[in-house]
Amino acid sequence: MSVEVAKEMNPTHDEFAAMLAESLAKDDLAEGEVVKGKVIAIEKDLAVIDVGLKMEGRVALKEFGVGGKPADLKPGDEVEVYLERIENALGEAVLSREKARREESWNRLEKQFEKGEKVQGVIYNKVKGGFTVDLDGAVAFLPGSQVDIRPVRDIGPLMHQPQPFQILKMDRRRGNIVVSRRSVLEETRAEQRADIVARLEEGQVIDGLVKNITDYGAFIDLGGIDGLLHVTDMAWRRVNHPSEILNVGDTVKVQIIRINPETQRISLGMKQLQSDPWEGIEAKYPVGMKVTGSVTNIADYGAFVELEPGVEGLIHVSEMSWTKKNIHPGKIVSTSQQVDVQVLEVDPQKRRISLGLKQTQDNPWDAFLAAHPKGTEVEGPIRNITEFGLFIGLDGGVDGMVHLSDLDWNRPGDEAIKEFKKGDNVRAVVLDVDSTKERISLGIKQLGGDPIDAIGKFKKGDTVTCTVVQVQENGIEVKLADSEITAFVKRSDLSRERSEQRPERFNVGDKIDAAITNIDKAARRVAVSIKALEIAEEKSAVAQYGSSDSGASLGDIFKAAIKKRDDSDEGDEG
Repeated sequence: MSVEVAKEMNPTHDEFAAMLAESLAKDDLAEGEVVKGKVIAIEKDLAVIDVGLKMEGRVALKEFGVGGKPADLKPGDEVEVYLERIENALGEAVLSREKARREESWNRLEKQFEKGEKVQGVIYNKVKGGFTVDLDGAVAFLPGSQVDIRPVRDIGPLMHQPQPFQILKMDRRRGNIVVSRRSVLEETRAEQRADIVARLEEGQVIDGLVKNITDYGAFIDLGGIDGLLHVTDMAWRRVNHPSEILNVGDTVKVQIIRINPETQRISLGMKQLQSDPWEGIEAKYPVGMKVTGSVTNIADYGAFVELEPGVEGLIHVSEMSWTKKNIHPGKIVSTSQQVDVQVLEVDPQKRRISLGLKQTQDNPWDAFLAAHPKGTEVEGPIRNITEFGLFIGLDGGVDGMVHLSDLDWNRPGDEAIKEFKKGDNVRAVVLDVDSTKERISLGIKQLGGDPIDAIGKFKKGDTVTCTVVQVQENGIEVKLADSEITAFVKRSDLSRERSEQRPERFNVGDKIDAAITNIDKAARRVAVSIKALEIAEEKSAVAQYGSSDSGASLGDIFKAAIKKRDDSDEGDEG
C-alpha cells in the first residue's frame, strides 16, 4: 500500500476537520437560493463559477449583461447566482445569474412599490403595445401611453439610458410588473409649474414663445409653463384667427391677466399692453356724427363696421335701408367695403356703438312729400292687397296705402276692394305723409268730388223726386234726382196709411216723391219720407181749400188740391 493511499484511508486529525467543514458547507447550500461564487474561468460564451460544491457550474455570459449591454466579467470576480440544482446528470451545479438578479430585484422592488418610491430602469426592447424595461434583473412592461406626457415619435434617444420609473402594478405570482415614465415626468413638471407659478404675478409683463396656435388662441411658453393667450385678448380690433398676427416660434411680450391657483392655468393678454381705444369714446364719436368705416363682419342681424383699430360699431339690419325690408345685410354691404355711417348711440360700459347706414341717405318719405304735396294725384301698380286696404308702389321705392274707407264714397270698403287685383295700375290722391312712421296715406275715392257736397242745394223740407235703387224688407233705398246722394226710406215712412207701408209695392226704377226730413253732412246721411210729404201736402191743401168745418170732406179737399196741381203741371207743359 502506497503512502498516499494510506493517508487517504487514514487521514490526520486536521485533514478530517477540513473535510468535515467542506461537507457541512455543502449541506448549507440549498436549491432555490441565491449563493455567492467565484469566476474561475471564461470559456467562450460561458462563465465557470465555483460556489463550493463538488463540481462548478456554468452560466451564459449574456446573463451578466445589463440593459442589453455585454457582460464585463473576468476570472476572480465574485458573483451572486441562483442555485437551481446542486448536481445535474453530469455532476455539475446548475446556476443562473439572471434568476439571482430577478430574486434580488423583486425583493427590493416590492419594498419600493409599497413605499411609492421611484425605481431605476433601462428601456431595452420594443414589444407589442409598449416596451420592456430592465429593473436591475426584473423585467417590466412600459405601455406606449406611459412613455411621455405627449406622444413620442422617436423612442431611440430613450433606449438603454438609466432613468426613473414609477411602478403602477406588481404581480409576483405571474411575474408581471407595469411601470410608467409619464407619471414621473408629470410629477416633475407639476413641481416645476408650482415653482414657476409662485414666481409669477397678475399684471406682470413677461416675454414668451409661441408654442402652439389654435382657432381660439395661442399657447405661450413662459419658460417651463404654458399660458393661454385668447384670441379676444390679442388686439383691441377684431381678430378672426390668431394666425393673422402670430406664428409658431414668435417671441412675444404678454401681460399676465389671471392665475388660477387651483388649476395653475395662466391667462395672458397682448392688447392690455396698448392704450384702450374706447377711453373717451363718447367725446370721440358723439351721437349724430357721420363717419367712414370698413365692414369687418356680416351677420344675419346686421353688419359690424370698424371705425378705427379696436373700435367697432354695429349697423342693425333695421338701420341699413329706408325701403329694403326683411333682406339679408350681405345683399346691401360686403366685407371690407368702405361705408358712410351715422352714430346713433354710444354705450361705453358695454363697449357698443349703434350705427345707421340709411341715415346718411335722403329720407325717401321726405323726398316724396317735397315732390308730391297733399292733394297731388299719383299713379302706380298695386303691390299688395290686404284685409284693410291696397298698397301702391310710388316714386322713390316707397309704398302708399289706400284704406278700405278711402276706396268708394257710397259702397263699403270690403265690397269696393273686390274690383281691384294685384298688378293693376291705379290713380290716387295723396292724403297724408308721415316720414317718421314711414307712411303715405292715399285715397282713390277722392279722385272725384264728394257726392255729399251736392247736398248743399237741398234743405230740410224740400220735396225731391227719387229713384228706387233697392227694395228691402224694412224699407227702400233711393237716389235723389240729379245727384249721387242715396237715402233710405224706412217702412214706417213709406205712407201715412199703415196698410200702404209695404216695401214690396215698390220696384227698382220707380220714381217717387218724398220730403227731406233731415240732413247730416258730417255723418253723410240724408233722410227722406213719403209719409212726411203726404202730411205736408195735406196741411197745405187744408190751408188753401178750406177745412172740414166748411162742410167739405177731407177727400174733397184733396181732390181739389190734386186737380189744381195737375192743372198747374199741364199749364207748365203747355
